Amino acid sequence: MALDYNIIGSRIRQARLAKNYTQEDLAEQLDISVAFLSRVERGNSQINLKRLNQICGLLDVTEGYMLNGAANNSENYLEKEFSEILKNCSPEKQKLIYNVAKTIAES
Repeated sequence: MALDYNIIGSRIRQARLAKNYTQEDLAEQLDISVAFLSRVERGNSQINLKRLNQICGLLDVTEGYMLNGAANNSENYLEKEFSEILKNCSPEKQKLIYNVAKTIAES
């Protein structure tokens, strides 16, 4: 499975904001440019695992969460991602997504 750098970037941004860091704050701690961090958060630049590990340490999140949305012992795996998708859909599409998910979960 290929890594989705858009989602990873979004998770980095969410974790950064949760810690009340600006891009400038985080970039300075990582010794990278604000422009590069901005591209990473938008999914326009790839990040290597060593740098991802540094980011996770500074933001107090796991690599597992950054890579696949799984927090340690998480009961709400991908909850934020599903919530974002659903809030941007019409009620008809929400119902369709629900029915598809229910069918998959019950099989």
